[in-house]
Amino acid sequence: MEDDGRGFSFTVGSSELVDVGRDSGVWDVFVQAEENAPLARIGRLLDDVADRKEIFVYPSITLGATDVRPYYTVDNDLSLEVARQN
Repeated sequence: MEDDGRGFSFTVGSSELVDVGRDSGVWDVFVQAEENAPLARIGRLLDDVADRKEIFVYPSITLGATDVRPYYTVDNDLSLEVARQN
C-alpha cells in the first residue's frame, strides 16, 4: 500500500490511565498534529454507521487493578472509560 502522507499511528502508555488518583473516570481522546496546533477529537465516520455508540461495543481490558474500556460517544468520538476494581 502506498503511503499518501495522511496516515499516522501512535502508542499511549497505560500508566497515566491507571494512576488517575480516583476510582473511575472518562478520558476523552484527542490528538495534536504539532506543537501549538489545535486539539482534534479522535473518531471518524468512514462507513455508513451513523451511531457508533450502540454498534461498536468493545470489551474492557484489565491493567493492574483497573479496567479500561474504549467506547464511542453519542457524537461518534472515541473515549476511554476507566474504572478501578474493588
